Amino acid sequence: MSSLTVTTWYLEQTAPGDLAPAAEPPAAQGVRIVRAERPLPEFSRFLYSAVGGDILWTDRLGWPYARWAEYLSQPGVETWVAYVHGTPAGFIELDGRADGVTEIAYFGLIPAFRGQGVGGHLLSSGTARAWDLGERYEGRPPTRRVWVHTCSKDGRHALRNYERRGFRLYDTTVEQEAVTETPGPWPGAGDTALPVWEGAPRPV
Repeated sequence: MSSLTVTTWYLEQTAPGDLAPAAEPPAAQGVRIVRAERPLPEFSRFLYSAVGGDILWTDRLGWPYARWAEYLSQPGVETWVAYVHGTPAGFIELDGRADGVTEIAYFGLIPAFRGQGVGGHLLSSGTARAWDLGERYEGRPPTRRVWVHTCSKDGRHALRNYERRGFRLYDTTVEQEAVTETPGPWPGAGDTALPVWEGAPRPV
C-alpha cells in the first residue's frame, strides 16, 4: 500500500481578542451563516463528504447513522453552515468541551465556492461562535481556548487562512499515512471538477 508524508499544524487562540475577522462579503454575494440547530446525520454527512471529497477527508465516511446521531447530539457540538444565495457552500463544526476548550473540528468549503471570499468570513464567524459557545449552554464555563489543526492534505490556503484570523502555531508533526481512496459526495465524484456558478462574484 502506498503512503504519503503528512505535515499537521496545530494552532490556537487563547483570548477572544486574538480573532482578526475577515471583511464581510458584500450583500450582493448573498452569503448567510446559519447554525444547523437540529442535528441531522444526513445533512452533516453531506457537508463532510462534499467539502472533503477532494482533500482526503476519510475518517468519518465509515460512521454508521447511529454514531453520527450520537456525536451531533452532544452539548457543545455545533454546525454552522455558509449559504450562498440559498445553496450550502461550506461549514464549520465546533466541538466545545465542558472545560472551556473548543475545537474547530472541521472547516471548509465545497469546491465550487472556494476562492470567492466566503472562507475567511465563515472562519471568522465560526471562531467568534467558538468564543461565545459557553453562553448557549447552561452551566458551561466561558470559552478560554479555541484550537484547530490542519494538514498538508487540506486546501493549500488553509494554514494561511487560520493565521490571518489570529491563530498562532503551537505544534507541528510529520507522519507517514496510508493513501486512502476518497470517493467524494458519491462514488466516482472525488476527481470531478465542479463548475463555478456563472453568477458568482469573482475573487478580488
